[in-house]
Amino acid sequence: MSVKVKKVGILTSGGDGPGMNAAVRSVVRCSLHYGLEVAGIMRGYQGLLEEDIVPMNHRSVSNIINRGGTILKTARSREFATDEGKTRAVEVLHKHRMDALIVIGGDGSYIGANKLYEQWGFPTIGLPGTIDNDINGTDQTIGCSTAINTALESIDKIRDTAQSMERIFVVEVMGNQSGYIAMQVALAAGAEDVIIPERSFDYEAMHEAIVMGNAKGKISWIIIVAEGVAKAQVVAENITNATGLETRYVVLGHVQRGGTPSGQDRILSTRLGVAAVDLLVNGIFGKAVGLLQDEINVIDLKDATRRAPGHMEEYYKLLKILT
Repeated sequence: MSVKVKKVGILTSGGDGPGMNAAVRSVVRCSLHYGLEVAGIMRGYQGLLEEDIVPMNHRSVSNIINRGGTILKTARSREFATDEGKTRAVEVLHKHRMDALIVIGGDGSYIGANKLYEQWGFPTIGLPGTIDNDINGTDQTIGCSTAINTALESIDKIRDTAQSMERIFVVEVMGNQSGYIAMQVALAAGAEDVIIPERSFDYEAMHEAIVMGNAKGKISWIIIVAEGVAKAQVVAENITNATGLETRYVVLGHVQRGGTPSGQDRILSTRLGVAAVDLLVNGIFGKAVGLLQDEINVIDLKDATRRAPGHMEEYYKLLKILT
């Protein structure tokens, strides 16, 4: 595909994550550096269909590198998932003289971007924006580092009250199909156990360990649960019923999506944004940009699908050794 890019569209799609603003800033300013026009598309693919498009310049992205969320807003779009929706999207892109589209989002957003490229012939590039860290082709996704830090800050406070009140706490963190956040948080918080979708879990063994620990004077427990594998309330009720010990649960929820992005997320977003624009300038399309072993990595969008996080068994063994 031979296309000279003069105007770039950018959107954020799916669940938001800290660092998306830093990525938007990077894309906008790098594009302007190369003399390209930039159009910001509000509310993801749905905003594209509705022609909710604004011109962007240096001032558009001033003072946003430290802000959570996304100034472009984000949404999910059922209409875009249809062939008619994608046809409409390409018509809008051409109508507004956009030559290429940069999409910041997760695997669902990537699927849409890849179809625009492969089936409708429109140049696209993907940046991994999801707190779940479950995208092929990159060691880290935008927002994951901050989400872990945010969850950890809350769990540290929960441990304070767990020890003071001598209670068991079950804490539910985000991760519908990925236990990456749960496992990382469990290790960093010194949790006693973690329940994730990547491995089967022996509830009876946990109940027995709690009873034995209590008999030896262990007064508090922290158990981390990924939202996609079990609900904290159910796990807590089962522990109480099986052990007779008072157990509370906390659902951290969407607090993990917000907040000031970590330095790691800001740098990751900045590097990936520049790399994405570099690809467009060099006529390379249909790619996903990531970071592997601290080096920019580029793969086909079609291959940047959801992946299971690695090293889970190794991490779990570490957790059990240390507890």
